[in-house]
Amino acid sequence: MQPTYRDLLQEVQRFWTPLPDKPEETPEGLLRALWHTACGAPVSVERAAPAELPALDGAAYERLMTLLERRKAGVPLAHLTERQSFLGLELVAGPAALIPRKETEILGRAALAKIACLAKKRGELLILDVCTGSGNLAAAYAYYEPLARVHASDLCADAVTLARRNVEHLELDERVEVRLGDLLEPFESPAFLGRCDFLSCNPPYISAAKVKEMHPEISRHEPQAAFNGGVYGVSILMKLLRQAPRFLRPEGWLGFEVGHGQGQGLARQLERNPAFEAVETYADAAGEIRAILAKSRAAAGT
Repeated sequence: MQPTYRDLLQEVQRFWTPLPDKPEETPEGLLRALWHTACGAPVSVERAAPAELPALDGAAYERLMTLLERRKAGVPLAHLTERQSFLGLELVAGPAALIPRKETEILGRAALAKIACLAKKRGELLILDVCTGSGNLAAAYAYYEPLARVHASDLCADAVTLARRNVEHLELDERVEVRLGDLLEPFESPAFLGRCDFLSCNPPYISAAKVKEMHPEISRHEPQAAFNGGVYGVSILMKLLRQAPRFLRPEGWLGFEVGHGQGQGLARQLERNPAFEAVETYADAAGEIRAILAKSRAAAGT
């Protein structure tokens, strides 16, 4: 006789540990997402919550038991369902790239608000997204702003493959292109230099020392290149700040995510940078700066 939903939920509650970077995951949501996945209809934990649970036949029940054991062993839920929700979009997820986090939605919402304003003024926009990972930000820009032409890049070939899968999954092929390469290197051409309306980046920003202290669910299953930001955690951000002004058009915007404790220092640095004329910071619910936007200077004489 199969265990009931209540029995399985109690089993999940016994091994489940909350993670602060995945607040959307609960015992109920976890079980429901894996239940749907076992029945051949994979969904993210957020999409699983309101959906009616299908009946479990014998084969689906065995698949569910296997999925629960793998989750108990520490495999991330998004790797088991191969789905993750980001800004309302149902994305394909996997070990090739960092699982999109709720904290990155802070940058995503700030960027989308700015992109919408730019589109009203300028019409079609050229947008770059580097360190794109699964392509979550790039896809969101194109999905929510029809006037956005988005070009994304990542240094990891597997991440580029996953990002391209998401572009196809969301049917955004005509307006999103993903390239392989280091930060802005794939865009070193007249088509991009000085022409970008918005440039975004969710870079690795965890210091090398703190990487060793991360929860095993992250350090064992997600790509270290996606979160290791070097000795101080800001090496890639520093490179981005040096390169970005060459690509932004006058009064274009740069937007990027920052780690805990990095926001104030980076905002002050941008305020002193002659390439920019305005800096905006965006904080999480605890008041910690998690995203920064900076506006490039207007052209002389305007």
